[in-house]
Amino acid sequence: MTADGTRNRTGNRTGDTATGRTVDRSRGYRVFQAVNAVVLTGVVIVTLYPFVNVVARSLSDENAIRSGQVSLVPRGFTLTTYEYVISDPTFWTNYRNTVVYTVVATVIAMFMTTCYAYVLSKKHLKGRTFLIGIAVFTMFFSGGIIPNYVLVTSLGLKDSIWAIVLPNAVSVFNLLVMKAFFEGLPAELEEAAAIDGMSTYGILLRIVLPLSKAVIATMVLFYAVAFWNSWFAAFLYMSQSDLFPVTVFLRNLIAGATGASSVGADAMNLTVAANIKAVTMVLTVLPILAIYPFVQRYFVTGVTLGAVKG
Repeated sequence: MTADGTRNRTGNRTGDTATGRTVDRSRGYRVFQAVNAVVLTGVVIVTLYPFVNVVARSLSDENAIRSGQVSLVPRGFTLTTYEYVISDPTFWTNYRNTVVYTVVATVIAMFMTTCYAYVLSKKHLKGRTFLIGIAVFTMFFSGGIIPNYVLVTSLGLKDSIWAIVLPNAVSVFNLLVMKAFFEGLPAELEEAAAIDGMSTYGILLRIVLPLSKAVIATMVLFYAVAFWNSWFAAFLYMSQSDLFPVTVFLRNLIAGATGASSVGADAMNLTVAANIKAVTMVLTVLPILAIYPFVQRYFVTGVTLGAVKG
């Protein structure tokens, strides 16, 4: 390749990098771009199709769904199931519970995970290997449902938010990801801050965390999605309907609508039974879809942090 725009040995014209003239790509590169565009377009279509189909089913009537006419466009447009779900005041109570559980649980989980990961990132810490081993051990072994239920009940956590928050306060996977991120930060920054008289907590709050926005945003999204979609813990430890999250409410709604297609059911129950699963998924995923665009830019930052700069 030459710098003045002459042809190279393969006969392909190269641009002049000094003057910024356009570079002529080889036929192989153009073919690669075309194939790449086709493959990525196919991936997008395959990814979006199920979601669009679910939205269409949630807006279609019972006959169109049962006859298999619904694909990407609603057939027999109806909002009966949405009206059926959101007209129940219990739905909004459980939705509020879900928001509260998710916010509180995510804040506590991030606090504990960040502190634990920052400690484990210090290679001079005594007992560091033992602490890492304890965390990794819990990834492969657990006490099981019955011991956990007995423990939560004996601690008096049943029918409270803490039955959902505390047992899942630390995800070992997220912990190890944050630990690896903290280990990749320049140690010289912390050493300089320590020389200037900054305490350990000051270094964490004023040096480490501002440099860790990408991984923090990623972990917040991971925890928030996990707590938002969680239903089994509430189903197991909650006995009062006004304490259920919306996922349990919708789970019970699906279970109740399962028999709606029996002989003698009225038209509304038939419609609800036909698209209740689709409505359930749409109502559950909407808040996450609303939040994700505000967090997406941090994923891009997180990917490029470790890139080699030329």
